[in-house]
Amino acid sequence: MKHVAKILVSAASVSLLSALPAIAEDGWSGEAALSAGLTTGNTETSEAGLAVDVDRASGAWNFGLQLSGDYGEEDGIESRNRYFLAGDVEHDFNDTMFTFGRASYEVDQFTGFDSRTFVGGGVGWHILDDEDHNWTVRGGPGFKIDEVKRQVTTDANTGAVTIIPASTEESLGAVAQSEYFYAFNEAVSLSNKTNVVYGQESTQINNSIGLTAALNGHLAARVSFDVRHDTSPQPTYEATDTATKFSLVYTLGE
Repeated sequence: MKHVAKILVSAASVSLLSALPAIAEDGWSGEAALSAGLTTGNTETSEAGLAVDVDRASGAWNFGLQLSGDYGEEDGIESRNRYFLAGDVEHDFNDTMFTFGRASYEVDQFTGFDSRTFVGGGVGWHILDDEDHNWTVRGGPGFKIDEVKRQVTTDANTGAVTIIPASTEESLGAVAQSEYFYAFNEAVSLSNKTNVVYGQESTQINNSIGLTAALNGHLAARVSFDVRHDTSPQPTYEATDTATKFSLVYTLGE
């Protein structure tokens, strides 16, 4: 199964990268990033990832799409397998305020959930918006659906086996996002993205901070640190995951 995942990630990466020029010509802008990591010694780990974040403006409307996939192994055993897809629609009221709708879908094999879905919308503000300094926040209500995996646990003292069947957690929720960007100069920039999805059963908090250095007109190198936290993780799962990534970034539409 892990070899199939490797093939799918590789095929998706090649297909997306080959399609980038056509996407840019169709009016989309944004970026695509390939990330990788490798350690050797007492523990051998390898990770690879692909992330695409693009948007397209049409008058007062703006359409956005984000997708990402991460796969990793530790000593030959699968240790990371996560895929994420989200779409946004925004409509500007004026230069600083807008409304938005958002839908997201996540599959992560190492969280105790088969999938996590959110649909919602609200209002956003461009707090800062100039050539070197941008900060946008948005938030609003929504609906959250978590598909919880079947759990099998064994009591360490008695050996008794407990089976918790798979279930679906549905609740009213909310989303809050912050996107910050600062350009130190024409070549080096800092970005920080925060995404909070609240639900009555659990809240997901994701943050990614990255430092990007331009290599040429469309290519850049980036080092980033990602934190993902769940306020109510499933039994036997950690509440917080972190990842340090080194990426090659291709910029579209600029």
